[in-house]
Amino acid sequence: MNANKRPLAVTFIGCLYALVGVLGFAFHLREFLARHAFHIDVIEIEVTELVALFAGIYVLRGHNWARFLAVAWILFHVILSAFEPDRGLLVHSVICILIIWALFNPAANRYFRQQPATPPPTSPDS
Repeated sequence: MNANKRPLAVTFIGCLYALVGVLGFAFHLREFLARHAFHIDVIEIEVTELVALFAGIYVLRGHNWARFLAVAWILFHVILSAFEPDRGLLVHSVICILIIWALFNPAANRYFRQQPATPPPTSPDS
């Protein structure tokens, strides 16, 4: 594998998070606008969706911290699903395990080890 090439599993997870963030944000925004009432829970949900979006974008860009954010996001959902009466806990737990594997397997570790280089700032005087 080329050292700069993003593993397919990382690409899939990054795109999935970005998609979930965008679609979740749009869905809950529409729900909020339909209620015609302000509820703090809607703001909290929207922030959660934005976290998924940013995690996805920065996972795709190879930022190491973003994979930890992505895992924290899914672990948050695992914890929330523990309070649901259906099989949400099982489903979220399996998804969490798959995400952890995808973001922390040896190929992903190599990819995230190469933090994207940030050019040094240039001063206008130089």
